[in-house]
Amino acid sequence: MTSLVHLDLSSNNFNCSIPTWIFRLSRLEFLSLANNGMTGTISSDITNLTSIIHLDLRGNDFEGKLPSLIGTQLCKLKVIELSYNKWNQLMSQVLDSLSGCVSDTLESLSISRGSIYGHLTKQIGKFKALTNLDLYANSISGPIPVSWRNLSSLTSLNLAYNHFNETLPEIYGQFLELKFFHISGNLLEGIVTEIPFANMTKLTSFWASGNRLTLKVGRDWIPPFQLDSLDMGSWHLGPRFPLWLRSQKTLTSLGLSNTGLEGVIPSWFWDSFEFDDLDLSNNHLRGRIQKLSKIAAPYSWIDLGHNHFEGPLPSLSSEMTHLDLSNNDFSGSICQFLCKRQGEFMKLVSIDLSHNHLSGNIPNCWSNWKQLASINLNYNKFNGTIPSSLYSLTFLQSLSLRSNNLSGDLSNLGLHNCIQLYILDLGENNFMGGIPGWIGARLLNMKILNLGSNNLHGHISEKLCALSSLHILDLSHNHLSGYIPKCFNNFSVMVSKNAHYYEVFLLNESMSFYIFEEEMYLVMKGQVLQYDENNVRLVTSIDLSGNFLTGHIPTEIVSLSNLLSLNLSMNLLTGEIPQKMGEMRALESIDFSMNKLSGEIPSSMSNLSFLSHLNLSYNNLRGRIPSGTQLQSFNASSYINNSLCGPPVTHNCSTDGPNENRTRFEDDDDDEMFSWLYIGMGVGFAVGFWGVCGSLFLNRTWRHNYFQFLDYMQDRIYVTSIIKMRWIHEKLGNHRHSQY
Repeated sequence: MTSLVHLDLSSNNFNCSIPTWIFRLSRLEFLSLANNGMTGTISSDITNLTSIIHLDLRGNDFEGKLPSLIGTQLCKLKVIELSYNKWNQLMSQVLDSLSGCVSDTLESLSISRGSIYGHLTKQIGKFKALTNLDLYANSISGPIPVSWRNLSSLTSLNLAYNHFNETLPEIYGQFLELKFFHISGNLLEGIVTEIPFANMTKLTSFWASGNRLTLKVGRDWIPPFQLDSLDMGSWHLGPRFPLWLRSQKTLTSLGLSNTGLEGVIPSWFWDSFEFDDLDLSNNHLRGRIQKLSKIAAPYSWIDLGHNHFEGPLPSLSSEMTHLDLSNNDFSGSICQFLCKRQGEFMKLVSIDLSHNHLSGNIPNCWSNWKQLASINLNYNKFNGTIPSSLYSLTFLQSLSLRSNNLSGDLSNLGLHNCIQLYILDLGENNFMGGIPGWIGARLLNMKILNLGSNNLHGHISEKLCALSSLHILDLSHNHLSGYIPKCFNNFSVMVSKNAHYYEVFLLNESMSFYIFEEEMYLVMKGQVLQYDENNVRLVTSIDLSGNFLTGHIPTEIVSLSNLLSLNLSMNLLTGEIPQKMGEMRALESIDFSMNKLSGEIPSSMSNLSFLSHLNLSYNNLRGRIPSGTQLQSFNASSYINNSLCGPPVTHNCSTDGPNENRTRFEDDDDDEMFSWLYIGMGVGFAVGFWGVCGSLFLNRTWRHNYFQFLDYMQDRIYVTSIIKMRWIHEKLGNHRHSQY
């Protein structure tokens, strides 16, 4: 097919290197191999594609350097897509490869998330035809070169999430045609005035979040542009709310997160805009919000979290899809908020009301919120039970009710209907009952299961082992008993060494795609740590601490080679630590304290090179602590109240005398015999006592005869003692007379 001009093989699953026959199609003008998982390096034979205009290699696993002759051989190249690969080379090397005749024709260069590093050198000034430059999310650093002034044709610039470290150069003001200006997530510093914006009359999109810039403009400044989208998150704009926003009549997306804003939002703001996306989170804004119905456009995302808003919850628009009011001072019941618009179809997909002062029962009117995929009511003051209408949310994928005062029998909850649940967090409440088997039988998508700090009892159901995608299991601080199931090795995500990502999504009537992520509080490394939505997906943890579990630690658990944290402390576990514990190479935290474990510490544990927290205290362990820098690096408190020797507990193990680190369980073998003796004595006493007293209590005749017998014996003993005493006195008197 040597006459082929257009070849699109994107979004398949070839998973191989680029076949050589492609490079013989010398008439190709368009070639796309995007999103295939292809591997290897780019052969220098690519320079045979001398007719190529549009080359798309994004979304693969290509690595290595670009062939150096691309810039001199592919002189018709206008668009090159290299994003989402693993090039792992200097930015200057990329520009070198594209220098030559290509620098005169190239209009679009995209290398976002391409593992590019180093400085952006002055060579960028050679690409005078560039209208789109996308270097998003690499590791490019250093100053921005003065040669930027040569890129006068730029209409779209994306330098977001790199490591530039200077202020916003005023030469940006020379980009007269610039429409899309994205420099978010760099380390730009300094003060920005009106000057760089003076000539940007065509600017419609300005994304510059994640920098350390300060905007200083006049109070009456009116920008020369009309923006559709503005994101200045992490800039210093406060404390006053920026008045120049009032001039932006077409603004539909606004991000002012973490910008130092204080006080009450002016009333004109709520009346002037209709947002698709509004983020005012992480400021010091306060006051009451009466309603969000006007400001929210259809399918809008509103984030007002981490402020000081107070009063009752505001009324919503039925068109809103994402609402975050977390970490504020909202109070009172949510009945009016949820139930006021009964019968009206609400399009809300995600709601986060966590970390407020909301109280009362959770009302039973969720029936018109059918689209909800994520509900977060953590850290409030709700009481009562989970309402039955919540079980009708068939799209529900994340339910977080942690740290309230909710109650009820867990086995009676109707959540088995919510088969798409992947996060269930009911920790720190007052739920009772056993762990229901339907969790393992029905909720097969479960990735995070937190039932810790409740009043659950019974055994850990082996049906939980069907949750092969489970990342986090927390059953700590309950009243669970029995053995640890051996089938925990079915948690395949904890076995796999590859990181597994997940997201909550919902395709609603508009076919929009939504992603929500969760923060979690986990006991890791001996303390409660908060994991945000960016890293909780990578955490694998099992916490069964603070229960009444018995038996041995199952040897099957050592197959969980991707497990980061294992906490079995404060139980009644016996036996030895599994000998192959060292095969769990990913472990960062182990806590087996306050059990009845015996034997020696397995030598293989010295292979746990990532281990940063270890607690084996208060057991019946004995012998030498295995040598190796890892186990010796912990404080002696990690081993106290055992019969262990060697660093860091003692200098050596040469002495046979009593060890000062004696455990409260060190004499368990001897004490066990005495324990049974004492138990037998107690049981014997109880049987004998109640056998006699119970008979006397139930049988009247026996009771009367028994007390008559006692009276008779008392009288007889008294008379006998009197006669005996008189006989002794008589003998003593006769003895005295004979002496005289």
